[in-house]
Amino acid sequence: MKYQCHNPYLPIEEHIPDGEPRVFGDRLYVFGSHDLENGNEFCEQDYVTWSASVDDLSDWRYEGVIYRKDQDPYNQDLLPLYAPDVICGPDGRYYLYYCIKFQDSIHVAVADRPTGPYEFYGRVHYPDGQVMSENQPYDPSVIVTDGKVYLYFGFAPCMINIPRYKGQDLRGGSVLELESDMLTVKKGPEIVIPSLKYGKGTSFEGNEYFEGPSIRKIGDLFYLIYSSVNTHQLCYATSRDPVKGFEFRGCIISNGDVGYKGRKEEDKVMSVGNDHGGLVKIKDQWYVFYHRHTSLNQYNRQGCAEKIQILEDGSIPQVCVTTSGMNPEPLSGKETYPAVYCCNLTNGHMGALNSLGRSNREIEFPYITSVQNERYITNISDGDRIGYKYINLSETNGIEVTYRCSEDGVLEIYSDLDCEPESQKGKIYLRSSKDWKDAETTVTFQSDEKELYFRFRGKGKADLNTLKLS
Repeated sequence: MKYQCHNPYLPIEEHIPDGEPRVFGDRLYVFGSHDLENGNEFCEQDYVTWSASVDDLSDWRYEGVIYRKDQDPYNQDLLPLYAPDVICGPDGRYYLYYCIKFQDSIHVAVADRPTGPYEFYGRVHYPDGQVMSENQPYDPSVIVTDGKVYLYFGFAPCMINIPRYKGQDLRGGSVLELESDMLTVKKGPEIVIPSLKYGKGTSFEGNEYFEGPSIRKIGDLFYLIYSSVNTHQLCYATSRDPVKGFEFRGCIISNGDVGYKGRKEEDKVMSVGNDHGGLVKIKDQWYVFYHRHTSLNQYNRQGCAEKIQILEDGSIPQVCVTTSGMNPEPLSGKETYPAVYCCNLTNGHMGALNSLGRSNREIEFPYITSVQNERYITNISDGDRIGYKYINLSETNGIEVTYRCSEDGVLEIYSDLDCEPESQKGKIYLRSSKDWKDAETTVTFQSDEKELYFRFRGKGKADLNTLKLS
């Protein structure tokens, strides 16, 4: 590979959440929403895409803007474009499915290439021309299989206080069959995953549908990935039929690692928010794409990806969030990394981030920020933990950090998240400074240790910019 892979996999200034990974030809494309860094609303920017050769997932190429908000004739107010999907239709053209904020319809654009430019094509409608608007048609996902076209969608909020949805009978994730024109409803819609209101007594109880469906066919099974009512989870259901019979199978990933090795909700390793993504196979390896949250609200989301396994029985064991992401091996133990590559950032009681319609009390916690084109971890307080995995730490003999802090403090170095005394590897002493400073220490890890954690000790606040492993 030309570079190492890491999370986030795109440049750290780019914010492409809701990522749908698609392989067309010999390249992997990611189609997603487009958040504005330091933005104050979901999906503020036009659609763009990035791609990488299937032979080198470390070398991403910016393909530019593929579709603008002002291209849609029904978007006169230039409202946000929500999570999209792109599929190659039976005619060999590429169809972009998307929704506009607070418009109860699914819109379609078409292009001759995956990278566009896309042109408005129409809205999904019934044969009589009536627009399909049932079951809150957000987050479209499309599959073409056995000569048929199926469209999945749906939004069923249960914990968000948005007046627009009060009193609506939001039944869950839906599917319909489209005609070969990719626009006209042939059959449906039908509910395939129940919302919280309808989940009791089903296999989905406790993991009912919230949003973000993504459909794939793997072998004889249809895999429907979705964001559960727990919001930070990407769960999955399987069926041998694309329109019925889906059963809950488990959680693939939580952007707070809830459920991984029994981790409880109150022990989240990051501040959490919504999640949305999909599966893709590159060569012989499957990956799950998802997103993480930066800043102090839910509107600053970055794409991440992890390797997964699909077992013989069709199940997918839950994986954890990592720094190394799609890298075939642990990252180099002799390299300089931005501190914001952390996969764990916790004060021990991380909460959900604020968003429109949320009334939760803001909890003070460490977070990733961007100020004047500089990105770093800020608001680090006594006891806060910062983690990176997986790294080939047997190569590492020294650690240097670039930091600043309001009072003198200490960064304790550990090889496990719980920061048990026996796993402590050393300390880096930090001196009070308003400007960025460097501090270092020597360190020795065991050959099997791949996880690096810092715990801050001090009365003041600290920021962390970079870590240099040598």
